[in-house]
Amino acid sequence: MSDSADRLAVIFARRLRAEEMAVPTGSVALFVSALSELDPADRDSLYWAGRAVLVKRPEDIDTFDRVFRSVWLHQPPDARLAAIAAEERVGVDDYPEPETEDKAEHPSRAPTTVVRYSPVEVLRSKDFGEYTAADFADAQRLMADLRATAAMRRSRRRRPAKRRRNSQQPDVRATLRRALRTGGEPIRRAWYAPTLQPRRLVLLCDVSGSMDPYSRALLRFMHAAVAGRRRVEAFTMGTRLTRLTRELLSRDPDQALRRAGAVVPDWSGGTRLGDTLRDYNDEWGMQGMSRGAVVVILSDGWERGDPTVIADQMARLSRVAHKVVWVNPLKASPGYAPLARGMAAALPYIDEFIDGHNLNALDDLIEVISR
Repeated sequence: MSDSADRLAVIFARRLRAEEMAVPTGSVALFVSALSELDPADRDSLYWAGRAVLVKRPEDIDTFDRVFRSVWLHQPPDARLAAIAAEERVGVDDYPEPETEDKAEHPSRAPTTVVRYSPVEVLRSKDFGEYTAADFADAQRLMADLRATAAMRRSRRRRPAKRRRNSQQPDVRATLRRALRTGGEPIRRAWYAPTLQPRRLVLLCDVSGSMDPYSRALLRFMHAAVAGRRRVEAFTMGTRLTRLTRELLSRDPDQALRRAGAVVPDWSGGTRLGDTLRDYNDEWGMQGMSRGAVVVILSDGWERGDPTVIADQMARLSRVAHKVVWVNPLKASPGYAPLARGMAAALPYIDEFIDGHNLNALDDLIEVISR
């Protein structure tokens, strides 16, 4: 295959992502590698190679077929690449030439084209599934500034109060001690007030194959949350449940992610959301970790098992947690509806249902868990 065909394969993957298909970077690389062994004129081989490595879910087959026809059929790679490149130009503002210039000297000069953009704003609104390695490095610096603080709650600990307020109670012992100095008369009464502390924050991130375009970015968000404050617990969910709190405590994000990758055995594997939620509830959640906590589940809701298991475990979780938040990166897709069996089963037990496909969505997540 020619270099233009390889570039066309990358544009093909970009088009699929624009149609809200989850296309991992590793699958794109595998497709490009397969192209080197195929005949460009054999469209059937191109189709089945792309479908084998790029399609992860049955409902994406129609989208794949439509985009494949628009990109690969009817024109050779070189001509089709030029046509697509013309379609994918970024938006620009055209400005006429300054009136002070002598247009007689430049009769054929085209209007000046000025592209206006902010790198940070573009990165914040860019879908995680389209991130490059450089984007992840820049996003890590932005995520380091995020402060995922859960809502406050009253603690059993008390502190002395200078004056009485509605939420304060009389401090009998301190009042009696003061009365000893005034002949037993409680002239100066003492009061105490409850202290406030953040609720525990529990993060459960789906690392199955369908979440591959987003799990890397969401894991970086989890690291920023765990390293930034106490009372944060982190887990991954795939074919099994893995606790990552200790591995993510390192201030060095690269070191933390290396440690996390070493202990998670099911990256980009299958999905057993119901079973992993049951494992969490049995081993951690019902033992006190979820009680009064804000629990955040980061998943697309794709479940291969029995969805009634998810419903049962979400019901258990919602009874003890202060708030259950579900973050679904696919929710930002136009026309999205929670029709996946796992997502539909979990929805009645969720307090907040938000998207999590870019940095702006993570800002919204922080606001949700902190209020």
